[in-house]
Amino acid sequence: MIFTAFFKAVAQLPDGRFQSVLWRGIGLTIALLVACYAGLLQLIAWLTAEPITLPGVGEVTWVGDLLGWGSLGLMLLLSIFLMVPVASAITSLFLDEVAQAVEEKHFPRLKPVAPIGFGEALKDTVNFLGVLVGANCLAFILYLIFPFAAFLIFYALNGFLLGREYFQLAAMRRLGRDGAKQLRKKHRGTIWLAGCLMAVPLTFPLINLIIPILGAATFTHLYHQLSSR
Repeated sequence: MIFTAFFKAVAQLPDGRFQSVLWRGIGLTIALLVACYAGLLQLIAWLTAEPITLPGVGEVTWVGDLLGWGSLGLMLLLSIFLMVPVASAITSLFLDEVAQAVEEKHFPRLKPVAPIGFGEALKDTVNFLGVLVGANCLAFILYLIFPFAAFLIFYALNGFLLGREYFQLAAMRRLGRDGAKQLRKKHRGTIWLAGCLMAVPLTFPLINLIIPILGAATFTHLYHQLSSR
């Protein structure tokens, strides 16, 4: 069941709507990082507008250049670590479109549903990102205590979080928030295992950028399979 849903999702990755969501997420992420860097440069320019005078040295005019080049290196380094979580968070705002594309292709007889509002999607995305980051920060303690089980802890934890989030997203389009929660509790084991499957590619650069889209598509299939039982 899980692998059937997963491979159907993979097969639909070339879908134009899937690609649109992916590139919008990446494009907005790059724009956000560039805007943050521009803001940082403005701050540096403001702080170094007046020459700095050092005792025994006199006026120092190269501090602004040093901070500017240093900030560029810092931003490039941070981008390596921030690109994936930020892109995933932004992409999550549009995952309702992915679920709709799956249903239109594989479940064409279903009645259309109203799309999730941007405000509600933003709230859910921010909450999920906060929980994801917070839980993984706390997990570092377990990694230090049980280093031999670090990978298992990572996959188990993120599998639970990803499964919970993506199944909720897929199910509440049809059942509402409370109905989705009840169905998720009924099939928590299957959902957790499917989430672990989604967590595995998180450790692979670039591939992890498609996880939100792949997760939304996989769990849309999984929801319809479980709800028909």
